[in-house]
Amino acid sequence: MNQNELATPLADSLAARILDAVDSGFDTQTELLQQLVRIPSQRGEEATAQDFMARQYRARGYAVDQWQIDVEKIRHLPGFSPVAVSYDNAFNVVGAHRARTQAGRSLILNGHIDVVPVGPLAQWTRDPYGAEIVDGWMHGRGAGDMKAGLVACMSALDALRAVGLQPAANVYLQSVVEEECTGNGALACLQRGYRADAAFIPEPLLPKLMRAQVGPMWFQVQVDGDPQHASAAFSGAGANAIEKAIFLIGELKALEVTWNARKKDYRHYCCHPHPINFNLGKIAGGDWASSVPAWCHFDMRVAVYPGQSLASARAEIEAFIAAAAARDPFLAKHPPRVIYHGFMAEGYVLENGEDVEAALRASHERVFGEALQEYSTSAATDARFFGLYADTPAIVYGPECRMPHGYDEAVNLQSVRMVTKTLALFIASWCGVEALAA
Repeated sequence: MNQNELATPLADSLAARILDAVDSGFDTQTELLQQLVRIPSQRGEEATAQDFMARQYRARGYAVDQWQIDVEKIRHLPGFSPVAVSYDNAFNVVGAHRARTQAGRSLILNGHIDVVPVGPLAQWTRDPYGAEIVDGWMHGRGAGDMKAGLVACMSALDALRAVGLQPAANVYLQSVVEEECTGNGALACLQRGYRADAAFIPEPLLPKLMRAQVGPMWFQVQVDGDPQHASAAFSGAGANAIEKAIFLIGELKALEVTWNARKKDYRHYCCHPHPINFNLGKIAGGDWASSVPAWCHFDMRVAVYPGQSLASARAEIEAFIAAAAARDPFLAKHPPRVIYHGFMAEGYVLENGEDVEAALRASHERVFGEALQEYSTSAATDARFFGLYADTPAIVYGPECRMPHGYDEAVNLQSVRMVTKTLALFIASWCGVEALAA
């Protein structure tokens, strides 16, 4: 099969058979997703879910590579984010389909198994790991973000197998950890040597083409205080570290405004309502209610535009905090410290991917009956690793998710079905097809 044949749209009869196969297998796909959602996989707890993925890949005849991430092997690579937690239980899983003919274009299907914390259970109306289906939505932490996408990748290939076909090129199904805090799981796949002609990430950002994404940065500000007995606080004795931190947090809002005003300089974000968010994600301080707090730490997630220097962003943050501290008599003599302990990611724009975009557009239009739309997001995905560091165009396109990272996260099952159909047609078009191996 030559490149011209690869560019030819799928025959209507073949496309119809593939779409019917997705429908026929969707009950099984839904049950598989329920099983996966019921396995908690927060940071440091992903191994059981990864064992589940490895079994699924192995049952389909894929070569399975399951390994513990070694931070020392990726620390020197571009895109690495600093870590402050143990990787003792951090395992990636890759299932590899090896084509016989190698006549098509290879593909990486990437998704993350890690999920964010559920928060107070009392605030959920349903068990966050119950995977209940109500009115066409599956509820649960990670149901949308992004276990539905991981299962869709397998199910799209299952649909091809159901009609006696398989991709005519190598396909690597990657189930990675650490997407929600560093991206080092995807980076470890690159370090491991996995490469392809394109990547596809079915993140739950709607069935639209993601054109651009910001680059998240995590930082922590450590503030000292002067502890005294609480009874003396009214007289000005001591310095309350929590109050000093609150002062700095308020000051940082001005920097957020400044960074958002720069959106006019970035064509993919000039019309975005608010691309840069300074999110106060965590704060802790003090040791005793009757003591003026001696310490306070607060964590923020901010973001940079595609093409913006991470080093310059860090320098601007540090200079801004130092200037704000200088206006406070106590902080001027006890300057706060800024450390980095998670995301340190560049922004990404999908470019030079006309061929892979064309394959997605044709597949989407056949399934949805309308033209593919695109957007730029103030969120981030692992697409940056492929596009920035592996010269690989990375498609981000996935189902509809309600309340990702919030209470009562849920994924729309009809959108999962439609995205799986698009993905199955895309794989057949991009990779080409050959008869199923005996």
